[in-house]
Amino acid sequence: MRFREVNIEELQFNPFTKIGKEWLLITAGDEKKHNTMTASWGGVGVMWGKNVVSVYIRPQRYTKEFVDGNELFTLSFYDEEFKKALSICGSRSGRNCDKEAEAGLTPYYVDGTTAFEEANMIFICKKQYHQEMKPENFDVKENDEKWYPDRDYHMMYMAEVLKVLVREK
Repeated sequence: MRFREVNIEELQFNPFTKIGKEWLLITAGDEKKHNTMTASWGGVGVMWGKNVVSVYIRPQRYTKEFVDGNELFTLSFYDEEFKKALSICGSRSGRNCDKEAEAGLTPYYVDGTTAFEEANMIFICKKQYHQEMKPENFDVKENDEKWYPDRDYHMMYMAEVLKVLVREK
């Protein structure tokens, strides 16, 4: 599969749909070892004069080890036909199985990190900041109670989008 780089200012998409409804894969690591997970929470914007994304990973997720251990990670976005593959990547752990094979995804190695050939758009991201969510920081306590009954708070990562790749048609 071939991708071409595009200027981030040329992108036109609804981030609420792209992230919350269509989902994405967060992937980190290289050709030797990498892991991916599905995400439906996140954001895009500008911080510190940079185009950034924010992603959230629970401590028990295997992918967190790869994001923590690498400077770069990717966000891969897909067409609706890949919803089943994304469900597999979100419900199985790479510690216990080859979920890429189960999902029918093909690794795409780029700039020392990993994405997937089946994506229609890839963000190559460089970590800038991370912070663990804490119960005392919830202004709306029901969010803590609803989403964190096991107290497994997400780590929030803010990353600069270094490059945007789109699949050539």
